[in-house]
Amino acid sequence: MNEDYIDALKALAEPHRLRLFWLLIHVDQCITVAEAVDVTGDTSYNASRNLKILYKAGLLTQMKMGKWVYYTLAEQDLLHWDLLVKSVRSLPADEFADVAARCKKRLEMRVDNECVVGANSDEWLEEIADSALDTGR
Repeated sequence: MNEDYIDALKALAEPHRLRLFWLLIHVDQCITVAEAVDVTGDTSYNASRNLKILYKAGLLTQMKMGKWVYYTLAEQDLLHWDLLVKSVRSLPADEFADVAARCKKRLEMRVDNECVVGANSDEWLEEIADSALDTGR
């Protein structure tokens, strides 16, 4: 049996990695560890580790630009890969609504489509505080 199948399924069996993979499918953009930290609320260590596991499982690719490493969906044309992506894509969006909204806000902080703000920055904390006020939380 091909170990790639098993590695991909194992990687997605963990809820935090499944959430990151779902997010990358739906935002259709690359993200950095700093952005993943702010969006998911995970520690930098955990976000980095989870992205790395998804990468090692062949689900993501990584590209270094400046001081940031950007992760995005790996492109593959294998049927099992397509079905895996379709399966995760079809998970109920309401389960991921909060993380999707946070991701949209975090990606809007980019300049020329590049991450310029580190994790847990004052700008991000102010942004989410403003959002909480806007939604009445």
